[in-house]
Amino acid sequence: MSSSDIFIGETIGTAVLILLGGGVCAAVTLKRSKAQNAGWLAITFGWGFAVLTGAYLAGGVSGAHLNPAVTLGLAIQGGTAWGDVPLYLGSQLLGAMIGALLVYAVYYGQFHAHLNDPEIIKAQPADEAMVDQTAAPKAGPVLGIFSTGPEIRNGVQNVVTEVIATVVLVLAILTQGLNDEGNGLGTLGALITALVVVGIGLSLGGPTGYAINPVRDLGPRIVHAVLPLPNKGGSDWGYAWVPIVGPLIGGALAGGLYNLAFA
Repeated sequence: MSSSDIFIGETIGTAVLILLGGGVCAAVTLKRSKAQNAGWLAITFGWGFAVLTGAYLAGGVSGAHLNPAVTLGLAIQGGTAWGDVPLYLGSQLLGAMIGALLVYAVYYGQFHAHLNDPEIIKAQPADEAMVDQTAAPKAGPVLGIFSTGPEIRNGVQNVVTEVIATVVLVLAILTQGLNDEGNGLGTLGALITALVVVGIGLSLGGPTGYAINPVRDLGPRIVHAVLPLPNKGGSDWGYAWVPIVGPLIGGALAGGLYNLAFA
């Protein structure tokens, strides 16, 4: 496939992935949203449908990686040329940022209503100088719409969680179609991948929010940092390395495991 195919497919596909995935987080989180407090099941299925839609849109154009961990796993497995990897990663990051901006546009009124609510304002530190500097940094009240965060902040555990969850995702993608003469499963593969993402969210998503995709976290986190949102709080950059490093390690391990066990 051409460079333009990769750029267009990965940018649009990842943008749609983040629009729908971040959108369900916004719907569940924000005041004045009809879906507020719909809960974890809504989020996990929403992200699954987001993957399904993004992968279906981009599958015939770029192969629908939509995730640097998938791209890395495919490069190690041999299905993607190493020379194409930077273009995949750059397009995915751009698409993730576009998707996050679109979530902001859709929920503009809800973001401002939520962040100007007296309860939300009261919950924020009144004076940054008085915040306990030894405590874990407090994430902003809408950061979870844009990026992930741990329930228990332990770098080693958090990375291990992301590694294991990403290995499951990438290995499930790499092994599609092994009983089909290596031709893959076509559009059915997008459905299977979406269901795998739902399963990961339900089973492994509790500790860290299951980023399993570096740009899914980094792109929206950058957008959160630059958006002119009142009382938005911090972007928790001290944690941002975990959903980058963990999924990349997981993608690399999945590619190596595929070559050892299935090739």
